[in-house]
Amino acid sequence: MAIQDDSVLRMYAEKCTKLQAESEIRFAGIVDKDGRLIAGGFKDGLTPYEGDETRLQAFFEFVSKVSIRKEYDKSLGPINYLAARRDKAVLVSFPFPVSQILLLISAEPTANIEVLAKNVVKIFSRENKTDIS
Repeated sequence: MAIQDDSVLRMYAEKCTKLQAESEIRFAGIVDKDGRLIAGGFKDGLTPYEGDETRLQAFFEFVSKVSIRKEYDKSLGPINYLAARRDKAVLVSFPFPVSQILLLISAEPTANIEVLAKNVVKIFSRENKTDIS
C-alpha cells in the first residue's frame, strides 16, 4: 500500500478527524518514517504548546524513530503503542508496521491512556485490520 495514495491519505485524515472529535484529544496525525506529518493535525482552533514548529518537527522525528524500532520484537513482541504523560499533555504513538507510519496523539493530561488506546484501535481497525499491530 503506497502511503502517497490519495484515497489512503484521505482515509487516514478522516480517521484523525474522528479522533479529534474526542474532547480530550488536541492533536491526531499520521507521521511517516521521516517524521513528516502526512495526514491530520491539531484540532481546529488549537495550537501546539511548544509554539515552535521546529521543535514539533524534531519531536515527530524522534517518535518516528523510536516507534519503528524492532530490537525487542522477538523477545517482547511488537510495540502496540508508546505513551508519555507530561504536565501539560499526554503523548501517545501507535506504529503501523506494515506501512512504516505512525499515529501520533496529543491529549489533555487528564486523558486515560488505556481508554484512548482502545478508541484508537476501534477507529483504525474498522477498515484496516492489518495496519495496527
